[in-house]
Amino acid sequence: MNAKGNAIAVVTGAGSGIGRAVAVELLRTGWSVALAGRRAETLEETAALASGGAEGDARAGAALTVRTDVSRPEDVRALFAATVERFGRVDLLFNNAGTFGPGGVPVEDLPYEAWRHVVDTNLNGAFLCAQAAYRQMKEQDPQGGRIINNGSISAHTPRPRSVAYTATKHALTGLTKSLSLDGRPYRIAVGQIDIGNAATDMTSRMQTGALQANGEVAPEPVMDVADVARTVRHMAELPLEANVQFATVLATAMPYVGRG
Repeated sequence: MNAKGNAIAVVTGAGSGIGRAVAVELLRTGWSVALAGRRAETLEETAALASGGAEGDARAGAALTVRTDVSRPEDVRALFAATVERFGRVDLLFNNAGTFGPGGVPVEDLPYEAWRHVVDTNLNGAFLCAQAAYRQMKEQDPQGGRIINNGSISAHTPRPRSVAYTATKHALTGLTKSLSLDGRPYRIAVGQIDIGNAATDMTSRMQTGALQANGEVAPEPVMDVADVARTVRHMAELPLEANVQFATVLATAMPYVGRG
């Protein structure tokens, strides 16, 4: 926490979907949040949503919008520099920015450029942001903080024709474990949330039909993204002596347990 006693978060991919929902949840409950994403206008929309809610108007935290491409090291350095300049420290990184890439493309037809784009965003971007957060958390006073990586059900079980996304989400699990181990001496807690079928623009096709492992196309249930946001906030607000290492939050009836 900073000198005023409120906690400071960095949320990547904050312009839409899960990142937006988490950022709004944190802002409405008193966190100050640096909103990072590729498009400045959608970040401003997220900040406006947080200031207009009934729950936390009197105690809403401050929002800082920073246009950021997490795959670019210079953008990530600028994001954390701007956050520390404005708020003084970083207590939480929600490492959320990601892309599915071209959907439904067979392995043999996936362009290398598409593979690289997914890897650069989902894995390299997560590493760069975690590294920047780690450096800040290690040196600040009081020392420490928390990193929550957004994994996926695909960190456990793939969908058909999702090789790039699935590979990066499996890699995020290794990143989470390694960061968690290396952060112990510096009061840096690291966990991962694996999410299945939260209702966002990215998952809208699930309700009309998604390719299944048996080759059929079938609609899938979704859950309210606000339930994901509340779970992230619970993980974030634990004392640093406690950590949710892995959490799985999914639409109850989605085809995950028993998928395939």
